[in-house]
Amino acid sequence: SNLYVLYEHASGYSLFRVREFEEIGMTIPQVEESVVDLSKFATVVKLVGFYPFQSGINALDNINAISEGLVHDDLRTFLDTNLPKEKKRAKMILGVADPRIASTINELFSISCQHTGVVPELLRGFRLHFPNLVKGLTDQNQNKAQLGLGHAYSRAKVKFNVNRVDNMIIQSIALLDQLDKDINTFAMRIREWYGYHFPELIRIVSDNYTYARVVYLMKNRKEFTIDREEELEAITMDSGKTGAIFEAMKTTIGMDISPIDLINIESFAKRVIHLFEYRKGLQEYLRSKMGQVAPNLANLIGEQVGARLIAHAGSLTNLAKYPASTIQILGAEKALFRALKTKGNTPKYGLIYHSSHIGKASTANKGRISRYLANKCAIASRIDCFSDIPTSIFGDRLKQQVSDRLKFYDSGELPPKNVDVMQLALQEAEVEREDILAKEKKRKKKEKKRRKEAEAAEVSLNCSFANGTSALTEAVNNMEVA
Repeated sequence: SNLYVLYEHASGYSLFRVREFEEIGMTIPQVEESVVDLSKFATVVKLVGFYPFQSGINALDNINAISEGLVHDDLRTFLDTNLPKEKKRAKMILGVADPRIASTINELFSISCQHTGVVPELLRGFRLHFPNLVKGLTDQNQNKAQLGLGHAYSRAKVKFNVNRVDNMIIQSIALLDQLDKDINTFAMRIREWYGYHFPELIRIVSDNYTYARVVYLMKNRKEFTIDREEELEAITMDSGKTGAIFEAMKTTIGMDISPIDLINIESFAKRVIHLFEYRKGLQEYLRSKMGQVAPNLANLIGEQVGARLIAHAGSLTNLAKYPASTIQILGAEKALFRALKTKGNTPKYGLIYHSSHIGKASTANKGRISRYLANKCAIASRIDCFSDIPTSIFGDRLKQQVSDRLKFYDSGELPPKNVDVMQLALQEAEVEREDILAKEKKRKKKEKKRRKEAEAAEVSLNCSFANGTSALTEAVNNMEVA
């Protein structure tokens, strides 16, 4: 049988015929050696046809189609023209780089396609010697085409709506988790450090943020007088605690502290306070970002749990592709594989355990509600991922459904049917969509009007400037005449 190989290059499609296929197939180690040597490789392969891309945009269209396993019209025409006639196609094999494109070509042309065995070695040879196998193509041209197409393809892949980019959520939730660990460590360190000077304060003020603020305000306890009671109460928000602090000061067993140590403790307390405040800001940022990217998922299980699911899946698109059973145990993979190995009970929940819905359920119903909640999360993530205009209506409805299901487990009260709930949600979403589109249209109209006004003002300014200039020129000429 005849072996042909399709090679997709940045400059165009090429089709090669391979001679002595049986002999090559049997001696693959020799093929590996002969691939590097152009004189040997050129005797094995023969160029049948080459189709150059017409422009950069044309090349990008073709490469996008190939990456998705589709046959572009250009490729179909090229193969139709250069492959043997239909009667001979039954005896031939077409070598390709990607198994997905192999199945598509097979469906279209009824050709047996191969992407393993000798084909990868041959493709390596084409990649290595391509400018020498195609007339008119030089190394310089090849490098320019590869670089241009590479940049265009990469840009196209990352060019999404900037307001709905989920990798910002992945980074911020990872940073939030790291901040929590660091803040806990630093808070423990500041308690230990200031505890030498005023150990009783640890027992009175339990909250880490409040403790850091009290330390920053108080500094040396011997210099902190009762007339600053109001400042201290503004931080503790509790007159009882404030009184207890002043009482403890009188009988403390803490040691005295030197000014240089106090300066360091104060500096550290200030940094810890800033970290706490930054964490609050980051939480707000995450909340607003989840509202833009995945409003339904955020409404259903909360911003933090939703963000953790997205981060664990790798992206919102990946999460949307997961079945509900996978979402249910996302984050409990270790326990799942241990259970499968020991033939024990598999975990009922992973990251979704931190949702308030599972906390509300009784111990007997935790597994059932986690399965139900995972189903709703799968629906919410798909709506968020594939809807053009983000809306949180579905998330509100799905959340209500989970609450109704919890009531059903506790009291036996039948919840409304899913079909009816989703029908109502669809109607509401359509109304909201119309409102958003109308607002967007209004905003664009205003912007257009403002742009026109600015252009008109610029034209009038130019005219007045031109008139002024001509008047000045005329006056100068008159003076010269005079």
